[in-house]
Amino acid sequence: MNSREMVLVSTATLFGAFASAMAMRFFFNPKKHLCSTINSESNGVVGRKNSTQSPFDPSKRKGYLSWDDYFMAIAFLSAERSKDPNRQVGACLVSQNGIILGIGYNGFPRGCSDDKLPWSKKSKNGDPLETKYPYVCHAEVNAILNTNHASAAGQRLYVTMFPCNECAKIIIQSGVSEVIYFVEKRLGNSEAAYAASHKLLSMAGVKVRKHQPQMSQILIKFEGP
Repeated sequence: MNSREMVLVSTATLFGAFASAMAMRFFFNPKKHLCSTINSESNGVVGRKNSTQSPFDPSKRKGYLSWDDYFMAIAFLSAERSKDPNRQVGACLVSQNGIILGIGYNGFPRGCSDDKLPWSKKSKNGDPLETKYPYVCHAEVNAILNTNHASAAGQRLYVTMFPCNECAKIIIQSGVSEVIYFVEKRLGNSEAAYAASHKLLSMAGVKVRKHQPQMSQILIKFEGP
């Protein structure tokens, strides 16, 4: 056997060994190579351990979303529709018996192109018309207006951010009875707006409470159950 044939035989031997090793690795651990491990029983919700409940156990599943987390999560998901590059806010209006009446996020009014109006927070020329503030509709207002003419009276409003004074006025006038918020922002000159909001909501008898999540995160995967 000449040197050329010996090289070919050695190469073929090495390739065969490599292919065999990869095949064995695939058959003994296919999920690692096809896709990352997915817990289908969690329905895309991350943060819980894999279910070990017996198929004969008649009790309900543990670790499901609370109503508060559920509605606040919908508000957060709605916020993802916002085109605002600086702050995305979402809201979810819910009836007293747990029916979602409307959802909304911050953006420009219907029919007003979000490509033709400014999204900037400040103007280089000091012109407020070159900023987003004179044009944008807040998430709370959109959630109330998106109820298909259903009354907001006596309902609960879940918002990712505490409403400013202008939104508080609309919340009060629409008859919302409770506001559940996730975070409150007080930035610079806006502090007076939030102080006024607290005062107005309190005077009008609208309940206000901060959301206390029971889950640290929720991840939705677009795949079958």
